[in-house]
Formats: sequence, C-alpha cells, structure tokens
Amino acid sequence: MKRLTIITGNLAKLKEIVDIIGDNVPFEIIHQNIDLPEYQGDIDFIVSEKCKAAAKIVDGPVLVEDTSLCIDCLNGLPGPYVKWFLETIGSIGLYRMVKDWKDKSATAICSVAFCEGPQCDVQVFKGTLRGKIIEPRGNGFGFPCFLPDGFEKTLAEMDDQERNQISHRFKCLNEFRLFLLQLGG
Repeated sequence: MKRLTIITGNLAKLKEIVDIIGDNVPFEIIHQNIDLPEYQGDIDFIVSEKCKAAAKIVDGPVLVEDTSLCIDCLNGLPGPYVKWFLETIGSIGLYRMVKDWKDKSATAICSVAFCEGPQCDVQVFKGTLRGKIIEPRGNGFGFPCFLPDGFEKTLAEMDDQERNQISHRFKCLNEFRLFLLQLGG
C-alpha cells in the first residue's frame, strides 16, 4: 500500500485531518513536519506551491493543508496570512480590527493540495464556512473569534465531533476523501 504523507507540524490539525479522512482510503497515512517555504499569493497558488515543494522532499504522495480567514470588511484579509496575524496579534487582535465595523462577516477556507509525486499534477480541494468575527471564546481547536452562521458556538468552543461535521476543513477533506476512494478504484 502506498504511503500518503501529510505535511504538518500541528498535531491538532493532523488529528482532525486523520479523523475526517478515516482509514478506508487506499493509502497508509503518515505525517512529517517539514518547514516549507512561505509563499505569497492567492490561496490556490500558495497551497499548490507548498505541495510541489513537499512532493520533491518526500518523493511520493503528499497532502498539504492551508487555512485562510477572509474578513469581508478588510477586503479578504488576513486571508492565507491568518497564521501570521494570529501569532502577532492573536484572536483578540483580529476581533479588535473589526469590532467597530458594521459588517463582521468572514469566510473560513480550508485548501488542501495533493499530488502523487514530484512529477505529478497537483489537485486542489477547498471547503468554505461562512460566519462572522466575534470577541474570542473557547479554548479548543479552531478560530476562537469565528462564529459560524447558524451556530451559537465558535469553532474553538465546539468539540471535535461537532466541529468535524460542519467545518471548512471537514468540507474540504470530505471531498478529498471521496477523491481518494475513487482513485483507489
């Protein structure tokens, strides 16, 4: 059985990816923490280039995930740079940036890129979740300042099972899981 290497250093993200993909796919799933280049550009470009770089290093099938948080009143910022915003100003800083705006709508986007090796085409999958930016709540995995439309809990307040049924990552990875099942025949 071929190995599929998930590239991440975030063990909570790895757990969520494995939980969503499941074990009924035609690959043995492993993971590797590789420090990939931080590309600049649109969401698809960034995840595709990271996937190509990872495939060269691993020399086999890889999955790279990238998350974006696009806030409407900020014209889509921080977008794919949300990790850097959170590391510098935190969830409370994101909330403070928009607290005086009437429209606090946002879209959480999960993008995964897959390729079977360094000479193979990259497949990109996306999942989106609409919501709004609120004062941060919760200590779990996910954006504590993002309240999905139609829900009373932020992603960080939801338990794994609840979040994995509605999240942007679930939508994206479920599509990827179906792709893998078709690939396996």
